[in-house]
Amino acid sequence: MNRIDRLYALVEELRAAGPRGRTARQLAEHFELSVRTIERDLSALGQAGVPFATKQGRTGGYTLDRSMSLPPLNFTPREAAAVAVALSRSEHVLFTRDARSALQKIVAAMPERALEEARATAEKVRLLVQPTPDPDAEIAETIWRAVRDNQVLRISYIDVGGLETEREVEPQHVVVGPNGSYLTAWCHLREDDRVFRLDRITRAERTPSLPRPHRVAPEPIVDGHQTKLPESALRAENLPTNSDIGLSRDPETVGASRRPGG
Repeated sequence: MNRIDRLYALVEELRAAGPRGRTARQLAEHFELSVRTIERDLSALGQAGVPFATKQGRTGGYTLDRSMSLPPLNFTPREAAAVAVALSRSEHVLFTRDARSALQKIVAAMPERALEEARATAEKVRLLVQPTPDPDAEIAETIWRAVRDNQVLRISYIDVGGLETEREVEPQHVVVGPNGSYLTAWCHLREDDRVFRLDRITRAERTPSLPRPHRVAPEPIVDGHQTKLPESALRAENLPTNSDIGLSRDPETVGASRRPGG
């Protein structure tokens, strides 16, 4: 396990421990590391802003702030299995770690018996996915932050013919499709909307200029595909009432076409 994965796993272990917490020695035994290494990792996480609390005495140790954990929600086994299937279907490089964290929160909040049933349900499901080229994770993160913050990007792009060009683009959306992921953007070089395959972007950096005024971006249209908007699933009018979302005290339940970059 590399250090980044270990730091992430440390947070999840403390999250799962809840108010009981874990001592540095318990964590060291769990991860088969020295206590000094664990303490150094915990110190790095604390400096990065992870809200730890420490308890003194024989039963003392490290706990994670309650705001970092789910409240006592109960997911039914089929709800948990549905989330696992949905997250496994789209393991995009931008959201892999967040998807894993979300699923581990659900797992940590479920009673063991319900979790076993969820695992048995998910075990009966198989997903057929088409392998697609993954973009460089660091480049993808730079692109995502520019999309989020509405900042101009300077990119190096290799088109389908193998020609590499330097461009400034105004990012609009990250498009996740069955054949790869793409950036839609207004291209200053072509003075038009363009679509860039993320794995063909060899360099990306945000310009020091201020965020540009918001440009109304047309929704991407691709023949033979439907465009889904994840944001709509988070709108209040589309959320079910509490009676429909599996809350229970029962411990057993828990628009216009785009041109490709060129």
